[in-house]
Amino acid sequence: MVFERGWLSANNILFVSPQHTALIDSGYCTHARQTVELVRGVLRERPLDLLLNTHLHSDHCGGNAILQERYPAVETRIPPGLAAVVRRWDPVALSYEPTGQQCPRFRIEGVLAPGSDIVLGQQTWQVHAAPGHDQHSLVLFEPGCGALISADALWENGFGVVFQELEGEDAFDQVAATLDLIESLQAKTVIPGHGGVFTDVRSALGAARRRLDGFSRDPRKHARHAAKVLLKFKLLEIQRAHMDELLAWTARTPYFALVHKRWFSDVPRGEWEQELVEALMRSGAAIRDSEWICNL
Repeated sequence: MVFERGWLSANNILFVSPQHTALIDSGYCTHARQTVELVRGVLRERPLDLLLNTHLHSDHCGGNAILQERYPAVETRIPPGLAAVVRRWDPVALSYEPTGQQCPRFRIEGVLAPGSDIVLGQQTWQVHAAPGHDQHSLVLFEPGCGALISADALWENGFGVVFQELEGEDAFDQVAATLDLIESLQAKTVIPGHGGVFTDVRSALGAARRRLDGFSRDPRKHARHAAKVLLKFKLLEIQRAHMDELLAWTARTPYFALVHKRWFSDVPRGEWEQELVEALMRSGAAIRDSEWICNL
């Protein structure tokens, strides 16, 4: 069962079989109680046995803590690359503080290793490494019916921000390799991290490759897109803010400093950040109501 969420929260995939129950990804923390209600609405009095995260961006694991509180016996597994960081809980290394996002601390019991198989529902799913958007990200594939849980590696209209590129590490080639992997699996149905389930995988791959080509030719375009995505995420979270408050938030959020210094140092930072807000309004992603900047 797929719970398609708004863009602040990643989609959640719930598996229910006579033997066990499992949930993939838990959404953002401000939607956590809604996540619990969605899961409880299906499971009723049954426990949640397994909680898996495709990767550890805040919109995919922000509901982990409340689900662990509601289901104390749930076993939580994550990609192996950040397991030690989660155990000692470093919100900087986990990207939450640098991006100005929230994620309540959660525990883990194990990892979901690339190259392994896992039984979810009554099917056996392959676990594949899918670096690019996040270097530790995973996708899951069920070859019997051709279903792919793609997280943010492939959406119907693109893929997630490539954060390593923003930090000065080459990662567009990893995105391309992950798209090649997805094509090789010959998936028939894709359950993405955001947006609706889709079946025209060939068209989605074509759109993603065209987008990747544009970013590869002009990395500054990708950096500007990423900054707007972070700003839009904040508006999705808070819904509205005074312009001065919003610009104060960008000024104290480390990722904006990083992106500005690396890609836009030819423009005064305050001017650049104000232009990002105006770009969101021009695109219809936000609106100005007197002194308020409101999410749309």
